[in-house]
Amino acid sequence: MKADRRAVLGLGAAAVAAAGGGLAYALEREAKLPPGALGGADLARGHRLRDGGFPAPSRFEEADLVIAGGGVAGLSAGWRLHDAGFTRFKLLELEDQVGGNARSGRNAVSAYPLGAHYLPVANKEARALQHLLRQLGMITGDMDGAPVYDPEQLCADMQERLFWQGRWQEGLIPRTGINARDRADLAAFEQAMAGYSKRVGSDGKPAFAVPMAYSSRDPELAALDRIDFAAWLDQQGWRSPVLRAHVRYAMRDDYGTEPQHVSAWAGVHYFASRRGWAAQGASENELTWPEGNGRLVHHLAGFFPDRIARGHIVHRVAREGEAVLVDSFDVAANHTVRTRARAAILAMPHFVAARVCPQVGSAKDFSYAPWLIANITVDRLPQGRGVPLAWDNVSSTSNSLGYVVATHQGPDAISAGTVLTWYLPLSDMEPVVARRLLLERSADDWKRMVRDDLLAMHPELDDAIRSIELWRWGHAMIRPTPGFLWRGDAAQPEPPLFLAHSDLSGLSLFEEAHYHGVHAAERAMALLGHAHESLL
Repeated sequence: MKADRRAVLGLGAAAVAAAGGGLAYALEREAKLPPGALGGADLARGHRLRDGGFPAPSRFEEADLVIAGGGVAGLSAGWRLHDAGFTRFKLLELEDQVGGNARSGRNAVSAYPLGAHYLPVANKEARALQHLLRQLGMITGDMDGAPVYDPEQLCADMQERLFWQGRWQEGLIPRTGINARDRADLAAFEQAMAGYSKRVGSDGKPAFAVPMAYSSRDPELAALDRIDFAAWLDQQGWRSPVLRAHVRYAMRDDYGTEPQHVSAWAGVHYFASRRGWAAQGASENELTWPEGNGRLVHHLAGFFPDRIARGHIVHRVAREGEAVLVDSFDVAANHTVRTRARAAILAMPHFVAARVCPQVGSAKDFSYAPWLIANITVDRLPQGRGVPLAWDNVSSTSNSLGYVVATHQGPDAISAGTVLTWYLPLSDMEPVVARRLLLERSADDWKRMVRDDLLAMHPELDDAIRSIELWRWGHAMIRPTPGFLWRGDAAQPEPPLFLAHSDLSGLSLFEEAHYHGVHAAERAMALLGHAHESLL
């Protein structure tokens, strides 16, 4: 269900149409806009990689293994190598900061996420992830055969609330003011998702698992990938606008994509794959921190800081006999470095990997969701009628996904006030149009939109907004479009080249990126003759 755009962002008489996308944003309020920068992935470096023209190599190095890319997958590969005692590697990252879409920022009030902001309690099948969480002290032991999580790492507040019919309620599904059809469709949908969560495929694997690699390949289940989620809901006869609004929120939340553009398999996966395995009633909780998954990124990079080279644009990866040549442009030194390696892991989005390495398959079927994120510093906590402030706060009348409270855990707050991290996937327009809009729309116009959306939920904050920091992600996450997930294994290059990225799953989740990083690292170590016991 798409809310009326005037209701979405509290529009007055004046509005500006979003180029080509049908969105309208409020320009009614002409009060002075809060300060704040407009940031994002380094466009100049990205465009330089796209355009080419790098100088010939003038410095030459050697390594046993090169990891190209410092997002979660690349960092996870490095962590796995380090954990197995393999030290003869280096990681090259285009940006000055590692972490990909799990990066974070900080101001005088708090750290805050610039993208991914939580990690659900791990499924039982996610052995490698549990190993990492134990190393980090986030899993502290075991009780009755299940992991015990450090309570300070888990969400301490009420997890979610929804602004619905003028009041805040706990949870994200309306339970009041709905009709009999709504209640029936919601109940049927929840029952179906619970059934899928418990289902085991004909191959003995769970129907839906995290990481996805542990999911059943039962043909009957895989067939869900061939239809979009909205059409699948139609087939079930579930047309309640309340259910459809909730489903839309969920698909945009995890995939940045509208239900009609999401594979039904991915849609069911969102609701049926999380079976957190934990003691002390923590199985349905989430690990989250002021800086979001930037906390995990910091820990991963901290295992091997001396082997990370930031500001290196990898622009060519090629085989030469049994070796791999990796050319990277050192931005600070203004020259190209050629690293001769025995193997290379391309831990980068597929459209980038296909550009720099001719052995990587085509990226024509890969589609990416653009996002805008804002970190809003306010002098006081939001209020509102109904239940008190939650960690995650969503409005039923907004086209945004609402906001999370960065200071919800408390100890990281540095001074008075708080930071609200606000999310908007630009999902109701073609990704290429949305990316153009991200580039062309001014910071002031984005700030007006963010401010008016927040004040539509919280008019009491009218005089409390201290700053609005904007962050643009043009290619924030892979879109699990129909037919993409179970199209067969993505074309992997022949060893000694390996791919590692959540793109390989089609689901931009920390668990997927971590799995593929570990998998690539273990394959590379096997090729190079380094003994290790698999974590997968």
